[in-house]
Amino acid sequence: MVHVAIPVAGRKRPLAKRKSRVSQLSMKKTVRMITGATALLLSTSALAAPSDVMALQDKALQDDVAYDIVEGLTTEIGPRQAGTEAEARARDWAVAKLKTLGFSNIRNEPYMMPTWIRGKEMASVVSPFPQKLAVTALGNSASTGDKGLTAEVVYFPTLADLMAAADGSLKGKIAFVSHAMQATQDGSSYGAFGPARFVGPNIAAKKGAAAIVIRSAGTDHHRNPHTGNTNFEKGVTPIPAGALSIPDAENLERMVKRGKPVQLKLVLTPQNIGQQESGNVIAELPGSDPSLGMIVIACHLDSWDLGTGAIDDASGCGIITAAAKHVMAAGQPKRTIRLLWAGAEEVGLWGGNAYGEARKGDKHALAMESDFGADRVWRVDFSLPETAKPLADQIAGALQPLGIGRGQQPASGGADVQAIIRNNNLAVIDLQQDGTRYFDLHHTPDDTLDKIDPEQLRQNVAAWATVLSIVGNSDADLTMPAKE
Repeated sequence: MVHVAIPVAGRKRPLAKRKSRVSQLSMKKTVRMITGATALLLSTSALAAPSDVMALQDKALQDDVAYDIVEGLTTEIGPRQAGTEAEARARDWAVAKLKTLGFSNIRNEPYMMPTWIRGKEMASVVSPFPQKLAVTALGNSASTGDKGLTAEVVYFPTLADLMAAADGSLKGKIAFVSHAMQATQDGSSYGAFGPARFVGPNIAAKKGAAAIVIRSAGTDHHRNPHTGNTNFEKGVTPIPAGALSIPDAENLERMVKRGKPVQLKLVLTPQNIGQQESGNVIAELPGSDPSLGMIVIACHLDSWDLGTGAIDDASGCGIITAAAKHVMAAGQPKRTIRLLWAGAEEVGLWGGNAYGEARKGDKHALAMESDFGADRVWRVDFSLPETAKPLADQIAGALQPLGIGRGQQPASGGADVQAIIRNNNLAVIDLQQDGTRYFDLHHTPDDTLDKIDPEQLRQNVAAWATVLSIVGNSDADLTMPAKE
C-alpha cells in the first residue's frame, strides 16, 4: 500500500516533499498505464482463448498420462537402441499403450536399416601421467580390435584447428579435439560446437589419424561421456572415434599443456551387424472433417544405450500423446491428429525419413515435434501462411497463462518431421523447451527417469493440448506458399 501524506491547507511543502509528491503522482500514472495495458492484453488473451480451451489447459496441468508413459517405457523397456531387440520390444509396448489410451488406426510400419552396436570401451594415458579416462564410442566408430591401439595424442583446441592441420600430418596419431560448448536456453551452443562430434572424426580420418577422441558434446562436469552419432563420407575409411567425459577431457588438456608427449591407449570394439529391422509406430485421433489436412505430431521411440532414454525422448512421446489424449477427451476435433513415434532417430533419422517418403501422399497440413527433454516450454514459434495470422495470434494468447512468450523466428520443426515438411511444404509450430540443463544429460548414462520434473512435464502437456485443440478445431487454410 502507498501512503500519501495530505498537506495542511495554506502550508507550503518543502522542496523534497514536493518532489516526492510529483514522484508519487508519476508512479500512479505509470501504474494506471501498466494496469490498462495489462487489462487490454488479458482481454485480448481471453478473446483468443475460449473457455473450453482454458478448461482443457487446466485439466492438462493435472495430467498423469505423460509421466506414466515415460515411467513405463524407461522401466519396462529401458535403453532402446535402433535396430536392436530392445527397440522392437519398445514398438510392441507402444502399440499396446496407444490402444489402451483409445487411439485409432494404430500400426507398426517397419523398414530396414544398417545397425551399429557398442563393444568394449577403455581409454588410459600410458605416459607421462598414467591413469584411466572415461570414454564411450561414437555411433559408426570403427574398432581398434580387442588389443586396442596406443599412439601419441595431437591436441586441437577447436574443430577449426583440426581442419587447418596439414593432410597426412596425423598419420599414426590420435587426434584430440576440444571445444567451448556452454549451456544455453535454446540449445544453440550444440549447433555451434556439436560438429566436433558430427564431422570431427571424418576430418581426422582424411588427415591420416589412427583414431580420434573428442571432448563430449555436453555441458555437465560429471564423469559421464556423451555418445552420439558421427558419419564418415563415402570413400573415407572409418577410424575408432570416442568421446571423453568433460572432466577427463579437461584433464587430458592439462597434461598436453605440460609440454611432454602424451601417449594414449584406446580400446573400442563396436560392430556393424548389417541390416536390421526398425519401424515407426503410428496412431490417430480421427477428425470429423477429412477435407482438412491432418496435424502430425512426432517424438522418437529409440534412444541411445547408455541411459534409459527418459529425456531423449520418452518424455517427448509422453507429452504429445498425453496432449492428444486430452483433446480426445474434450470431443472429436475437426482435423485428424496423427501421432508418429519414430524409430531410429538417433542413428540417422531413419524413421522420420521413412515416414516422409511413405506418407507424402497423405493430406497433411501442419507438423510439430517434441524432442528436447521435459523442461518448461518458454516460447512458441510459427511458420504459417499469412492468412493464418489470426490463428497464430489466438494460440499465442492462449499460451500466455502458461508463461510462454511468442518468438520472432520462423518455426522449423524437429528432426523426425523434416522429411514430411520438405516433401509436403507443411506449416510448422514449434513449442520451444528450456534447454539449459538438457545437454548435461543428453546421450549419457544420466538420462534416466529421476531427471524428469513432473510439474514441468505437465506444463508441456498443457501447452501442447492448447495448440492441438485450437488448430485441431480450426478450418483456417494452412497451405504454405510455394517455395521459390
